[in-house]
Amino acid sequence: MIFLQKQLNADAQETGANATEGLETVAATTTSPVEAEAATVAAEAVTIETENVVADAPAPTAPVAIVEDVVAEAPIAETLAQEVAEATPVVAAAPVQETIATAHDDFDWTIDKRNVSVYKQSEREKYDKVYDDTFKQITDGTMILGMVVGLTKTDAVINIGFKSDGLISLNEFRDAPVKVGDEVEIMVVEKEDREGHLHLSRKQARITRAWERIVDAHKTGEVVTGSVTNKTKGGLIVDVFGMETFLPGSQIDVKPVTDYDQFVGKTMEFKVVKVNETIKNAVVSHKALIESDIEAQRAEIMAKLEKGQVLEGTIKNITDFGAFMDLGGLDGLLYITDISWGRINHPSEVLKLDQKLNVVVLDFDDDKKRISLGLKQLTPHPWDVLPETITEGEVVKGKVVNIEDYGAFLEILPGVEGLVHVSEITWANTPVNAKEFFKLNDEHEAKVVTLDKDTRKMSLSIKQMTQDPWNTIEDRFPIESRHKGTVKNITPYGVFVELESGIGGMIHISDLSWLKRLNHPSEYTKAGEAIDIIILNIDKDNRKLQLGHKQLEEDPWNSLGQTFPIGSVHEGTVLKKDDKGAVVSLPYGLEGFAPARHLAKEDGTVIASDETNSFLVIEFDRNEKRIVLSHARIWERAKAEEVEAEKKEKRVEAEKTQKVVKQIQSKVEKATLGDLSALADLKKKLEIDENKG
Repeated sequence: MIFLQKQLNADAQETGANATEGLETVAATTTSPVEAEAATVAAEAVTIETENVVADAPAPTAPVAIVEDVVAEAPIAETLAQEVAEATPVVAAAPVQETIATAHDDFDWTIDKRNVSVYKQSEREKYDKVYDDTFKQITDGTMILGMVVGLTKTDAVINIGFKSDGLISLNEFRDAPVKVGDEVEIMVVEKEDREGHLHLSRKQARITRAWERIVDAHKTGEVVTGSVTNKTKGGLIVDVFGMETFLPGSQIDVKPVTDYDQFVGKTMEFKVVKVNETIKNAVVSHKALIESDIEAQRAEIMAKLEKGQVLEGTIKNITDFGAFMDLGGLDGLLYITDISWGRINHPSEVLKLDQKLNVVVLDFDDDKKRISLGLKQLTPHPWDVLPETITEGEVVKGKVVNIEDYGAFLEILPGVEGLVHVSEITWANTPVNAKEFFKLNDEHEAKVVTLDKDTRKMSLSIKQMTQDPWNTIEDRFPIESRHKGTVKNITPYGVFVELESGIGGMIHISDLSWLKRLNHPSEYTKAGEAIDIIILNIDKDNRKLQLGHKQLEEDPWNSLGQTFPIGSVHEGTVLKKDDKGAVVSLPYGLEGFAPARHLAKEDGTVIASDETNSFLVIEFDRNEKRIVLSHARIWERAKAEEVEAEKKEKRVEAEKTQKVVKQIQSKVEKATLGDLSALADLKKKLEIDENKG
């Protein structure tokens, strides 16, 4: 019995070995890696089952039992090998060899020595389909749901229904830890990487889904929620759906933001305003949401606005021309002229940032969303409540708030101003420059000259604060009285001199000097200099004084005619020259004029500037105060005198000759022909000499 059992065990092992050998042969000869792997797995299964059969064989206790057990257990290995062979597709079946008949009628004779079954083509196609249907069809980049089937210290094992499982690093689950049995959405990066592993990624799946949601939000205008992760150049980085987006600094708030750090770590709502499909980049805006809310508030406020309506607002910005106020979502402009009834140089003198004020609506434009506001309109106009003490003839005190060429405005009360015209500054008729007399913010007392509450105008006078000095002008400044004054102003036609406050007159340019011919009064005096004057005339009605300066001395031209008679020669220096001639300085401070042709020298040159030479007086006009000089006449006259002297000498010689001839003729009683010829020659010679002379 023991031998029989050993024999049966040996047969079973041989059968299992043959089956395993057949499956390994299929694995070696097949061309499909999937089919080869399946055949290898089947061979391993056959080997294991065969070993189990041998191991499980019962120990011999009785001959009958042993025989029955052997008969019962012998077909197990054969049946298992047959099942594996049927389940394993064969690509190329080996030639069927003729089997030798045995005593076992139930043995599968289609299995050759390698335990490979022969299948029909239809069966093979059926089994191939069954095998392929056990796996999912996936491609690289596919988004798919996977199940966590295992966890290691570093990775999660993900089953996606493929022939093998994939690993995903636990770092990709830091935001949402997982456990075995959880389903997660992942992306198939590669079905088979360089090492033949399935490459999966949850991070790329999240980024892809996030980008799809961001693009949809951009198209639909959906409001998204994101977390500000960190600051970057020009703005902030915002995590939206697990993807980083850019929030520019200008899109954080409607107000300028300088401190970006205050937003880091905050969760806020945003609107996707721009996407770039190429580089997968998105720009979000928080400002757009605020503006949309503000626009809704604006529409609501504008619908309720009325002129004259009083609203409460907050000063949000101050400029040179006014202040912008927040009316609760709608901005309004409070112009500088509507802040106060009085004059202000800048709104900051009255207003402060974030200050809350009640203002009145002056005007608004629905289309342009502009609202004009007023602050001073909440109080009565100062002219309407002007104190009764301010009347014509009363003295008031005011501050200079504006200066123009024609005068200055004094603010008597906030919003109540009066004009001091330049003619009301001083009693003098000399022109007064208001910008030199007045200074901004200076205070002056003035008398109210006119007052018109209807037109809200007031004229003031400073000079009327004192008595009119012209009432007693003849007593203090009689004609021909001499005084000392100060040059206040110089014009091309004269000099204005102030004798005392409110009293002054003009010296005409012709009354400055007896001797000098002036082109401009500035050649004689300067503003601010003291000058002696004499009163020439008083025009009380027109409030004018005619002054003189040269009249302080006698007219030197009365005696100059004897000093500079025509034909007299004097030393002179050329002061200046032009095309017409030269001005020559003469003794006693006198000046003369030498025409250009009279500046010629005997050697053919011309007298130059600053050159001193002799000049002949050729004209003297006392009335016109004019002396005409000539240098050329001097040497021309000398030449003429030489020629005249020579002629005179020749005439004297000719007269002497004639006397001699007459004496000779009187002594000769009768002339001979020879004498007559000699006399004729002598006469002819005398005539020639006379003609030359």
